[in-house]
Amino acid sequence: MYQEIQHFKSDFFKALAHPLRIRILETLVEGDKNVNELQTILGSEGSAVSQQLSVLRSKNVVYGKKDGTSVIYSLTDPKIKELLIVAKQIFDNHLVNTISILENIKNQ
Repeated sequence: MYQEIQHFKSDFFKALAHPLRIRILETLVEGDKNVNELQTILGSEGSAVSQQLSVLRSKNVVYGKKDGTSVIYSLTDPKIKELLIVAKQIFDNHLVNTISILENIKNQ
């Protein structure tokens, strides 16, 4: 059972392992969007956005709901927002530590 959970976590983090996918998720945190809206907000080509949405869908990170001729994308779990916030906090902590190390080197 524990190996299944590790495998799930690994697959989940692989799904997040692309800058455009992270940007898509950060945008969807603000609310559901269709591909055209995501393209406009992200300033990216449709094929790139669609390709990354496909990866996120295949790993059940986002889901699409048909609305007329377009598909509206949403996060599958609101906890993804918290995960992105924690990831940013971890980045900030690393940045603070790096700055501190650089200041110590500079002062030596």
